[in-house]
Amino acid sequence: MLASSLRTDKRRSLIEILARCYGTEWHGTQFDRPTSGAAVSLRTIFSLDDVRAIESRPFEESLPYASVMDALEVQAARHPSATALSYIKSADLAEPSERWSYPQFVAQVRRTARLFQSLCGHAPPRVAFLLPAIPQAHFALWGAEAVGIACPINYLLGEEHIAELLQAAEVNILVALGPHPELDIWSRVSGIRQRCPRLKNVLVVGATAETDHALDFDQAVAAQSDAPLAARAAPDDIAALFHTGGTTGSPKLAQHRHRNQLCAAGGAASMYGASSQDVIINGFPLFHVAGSFVYGLSMFLAGATVVLPTLLGMRNPAFVQRYWEFAEREGATLLAAVPTIMSSLLALPASGADISRIRCLLTGGSPLPPDLADAFEQRFRIPVRNILGMTECGGVIAIEPCALPRTAGSVGLPIPFVTVQAVNAEGTPVATGQDGELQIRGPNVSPGYTDRSRNAGIFLDDGWLSSGDIGHFDPQGRLYVTGRAKDMIIRSSHNIDPLMIEETLQKHPEVLMVAAVGAPDEYAGELPVAYVTLKPGSTADAPALLAFAEHHMPERPAVPKQIFIVDSLPVTAIGKFFKPRLREMATLQVIENRLMQRSLQARVMAELLADNQGFQVVFNHGGDAEAAAIIKEMMMPFALRWRLTDHSGSPEDSA
Repeated sequence: MLASSLRTDKRRSLIEILARCYGTEWHGTQFDRPTSGAAVSLRTIFSLDDVRAIESRPFEESLPYASVMDALEVQAARHPSATALSYIKSADLAEPSERWSYPQFVAQVRRTARLFQSLCGHAPPRVAFLLPAIPQAHFALWGAEAVGIACPINYLLGEEHIAELLQAAEVNILVALGPHPELDIWSRVSGIRQRCPRLKNVLVVGATAETDHALDFDQAVAAQSDAPLAARAAPDDIAALFHTGGTTGSPKLAQHRHRNQLCAAGGAASMYGASSQDVIINGFPLFHVAGSFVYGLSMFLAGATVVLPTLLGMRNPAFVQRYWEFAEREGATLLAAVPTIMSSLLALPASGADISRIRCLLTGGSPLPPDLADAFEQRFRIPVRNILGMTECGGVIAIEPCALPRTAGSVGLPIPFVTVQAVNAEGTPVATGQDGELQIRGPNVSPGYTDRSRNAGIFLDDGWLSSGDIGHFDPQGRLYVTGRAKDMIIRSSHNIDPLMIEETLQKHPEVLMVAAVGAPDEYAGELPVAYVTLKPGSTADAPALLAFAEHHMPERPAVPKQIFIVDSLPVTAIGKFFKPRLREMATLQVIENRLMQRSLQARVMAELLADNQGFQVVFNHGGDAEAAAIIKEMMMPFALRWRLTDHSGSPEDSA
């Protein structure tokens, strides 16, 4: 197993490898908790037996922290010289990163927390921030959680939608990025402030003459004391509100307890085998649970270093072009990327950069195409491991352990203390290998949404959470996700509720009915598309409807990539839109488009065939070897099941 599961590093000694396998330093860092004197370790998971061994102790002994801030304080005491945060300020390799040691990082979080307290008086701080993945976002997140409630907001949302979220979260402090040539957030702040009467304080990161009505965040933080905080949160206190897919006018905010975040992050760290020697490149924004906990807090719990790759993160093309050189410079051992970013990196040469320290790439947020994972591993000799998570679970449900071989299609093992079951329509658990709707229970599960009316059908009896995913377990305890029971569209890890698209387009005076689904895409995983029927006598065309959507859609990522005007929409026997058929139509339209782009439409026939796992794209190439090779390359980035046949129907390669 050692040869097949651990990447060989010529510079790594045999002693270190054996240490990783048999305990010692690789199992984590031993430390004394200041408040209790208890010792704890982050045990590396090599098998399901390791998960069970961790679970043999009570959860409170495994992660004996009162709060996230308590955990950060422990790491600052344990790793006084280690780097917690490294910020790549530009895509210029000659410009050094800005770094914070663990004590410096915690001191800045304390100052930020104390600033929030001073602004709110006796009221608990409820802090929203509109920030990209920059150091101030971390200070704001952890500082708010230390003394109140954090509410990270997707800065890509429209002004009205952001204001609705702030109102629903009862936010009294907003931290926002000031005017910036690369990212316009500030232009929406004035309107947001007018819509939110509870919002008493606005702080700006990057103050200019245009922001004189806001408090300079960096200056205000610097003026505060970095002494330890007197206030201490408890494990079941609400730490944060994270918004997830919902409709305009009805914000959906998932509550996070400190316990939820610690369980998710601690379980992830064990699955990664994380230690203080690790350095992760984390370009995910902190309004996404991946940026905050899956690849953020998990690393802090191990005393590792989190690298933030420029203000635009992985949206910075200049940084992406030099990705491997930066990975070498920062000493990266772990990478974090959605499958679409993996595809981008696969197209880039390593340019002679020494990437031998990188031991794993961690991915999630959208389905991982097995061919893409294979190609990435073969080209860069970096193992790829898959992750399943939800906003309602602190971002983590199951992970493929870095120390185990990858299994195509699997999302790995449930993290310690978390139970996952697959159930049938009656709610009864199904047999191993049989698909069912996945339900989750454990310390990572949120207590519910702020609007309790939204809990129905999702937060169930006895602590179970309905994920909306369809999947099963194999005999080895590995979890597989094979489909979705819900209609959520996932665009580059951004959850889009199709009802938002449908309600927006339904407001057009000439639209009769509309249904939105996700269409497969090589880069984004899925892109929203809409199928529309018009009222009799209407003359609206697709471009006009698209312009209407662009003007009225609350979330920019939810604007459909295409709108198709059809005579009728497929419905079920009870008149409900039959979206599986629409997804099939969208998939076939994408495939036919890609074949046309490659001038293969006359040489290859594509069709969708249904089976017990959904549908599969079948390409009949008539024995044309060149066409078959082009199709293999074309389909690699897609998270679709597909296969090749010749005219005889004989199966060939498939995925």
